[in-house]
Amino acid sequence: MKINVIGFYKIKKINKPEKYQNLIKKFFSEKFVTGIVILAPEGINGTIAGKKNNVNECIKYIKKKLYIKSFDSKNFSTVGYQPFNKTKIKIKKEVVPIGTTLTPKEKKNGKYIEPKDWNKFIKNNDVILIDVRKSMEFKLGTFKYANDLNIENFMQFPSFFKELNKNKKIAMFCTGGIRCEKSANFLQKKGFKEVYQLKGGILNYLNTIKENESLWRGECFVFDKRVSLKHKLIPGNYIICSACRTPVSLKERKSKKYIEDISCPNCYDKLTKKKKSKLLMRKQQKNYLKYNLK
Repeated sequence: MKINVIGFYKIKKINKPEKYQNLIKKFFSEKFVTGIVILAPEGINGTIAGKKNNVNECIKYIKKKLYIKSFDSKNFSTVGYQPFNKTKIKIKKEVVPIGTTLTPKEKKNGKYIEPKDWNKFIKNNDVILIDVRKSMEFKLGTFKYANDLNIENFMQFPSFFKELNKNKKIAMFCTGGIRCEKSANFLQKKGFKEVYQLKGGILNYLNTIKENESLWRGECFVFDKRVSLKHKLIPGNYIICSACRTPVSLKERKSKKYIEDISCPNCYDKLTKKKKSKLLMRKQQKNYLKYNLK
């Protein structure tokens, strides 16, 4: 089974985004397309998956309903299984929360670096390279020379800018580009003049640049069953721990503290006996259903 996965976003004023919630969800359901779409007054951000023709029809439907000519960024990949359990159409105040909204006019002030020019740009000594994702994502993989913000959620980003030199060139990146759109705009409002973004984010870079020419190290975390992606957007080697929801590497799965569906090295010592017992019972129920419903 070949499933097409499309990630996209658009900064665009959307009046009463809630009125589109059920319409989009119903159309997706009819086309057997799943995923997560966030609607906000400032725009739309989402990742959806399904059969190629069905996914394309859903994209056309969104564009028609929201009067979108083209998305600001879009990435394509394929996988041999459905990476989402269901469809979620969420209504938020912002497409990604940072505390300030972004307008299409402000977005036009953004400065973008294409993947083919990224390596040369980030090697410059006068460039500060910032990974605006969570620390957990940074640990899975990042660019050579990158700085970790040490944040657990994106709302913490504003507290970090105070440490930055406004006279330096700032280069930033995230998974698909939307978090950079918001953070770059935030810095520009604070007086930073030279703020640059990786066009299309990490996923665009991994899909464009050859692995032997790449400055990317590790794997890129994604918010679905694929967990992580490598070059050419091939699913990586991480899985999610059932107990703590932390990504677990191949190396960590060789640890005695890794017990499938129960624990991993990150949470083994923190789990109570009661919690381990519940997870063990859930595992047994899962195995029972697996072998008795064949």
